[in-house]
Amino acid sequence: METMTGRGYDPWEHAGRLGLNVVYRSLRTGNGLWVPQIRTIFLQTRLRAIHERSVLAHEVGHACMGHVESSPRYELQADRWAARHLIDPHELRAAAAASPDPGVWCHELNVSADILERYLRDTRAA
Repeated sequence: METMTGRGYDPWEHAGRLGLNVVYRSLRTGNGLWVPQIRTIFLQTRLRAIHERSVLAHEVGHACMGHVESSPRYELQADRWAARHLIDPHELRAAAAASPDPGVWCHELNVSADILERYLRDTRAA
């Protein structure tokens, strides 16, 4: 089954299809953590919905790419993976046409500012 992108992408559904557990708990550092040994993603409790979706997509990215440890390189890869799945270029163009404010784009696309920034950096560099 193909995974949707943009607002249609559901990282909870994707995690479920992959057989990953998603557990909410208070984390000392960061907002999410992928623990491959137990196929579990831990998410910080009480994240705002946009941040929760973005963090979960990032952690699903780690799982899909087979990351078994953390490194700056892997974090960048997971951000890029999440940005590609969470942002559809047509939806971004529509949001940009409706408003010049990137904060509005985040709301319209249901993504965090970090994910939007990563997507914009990558598409400008391409």
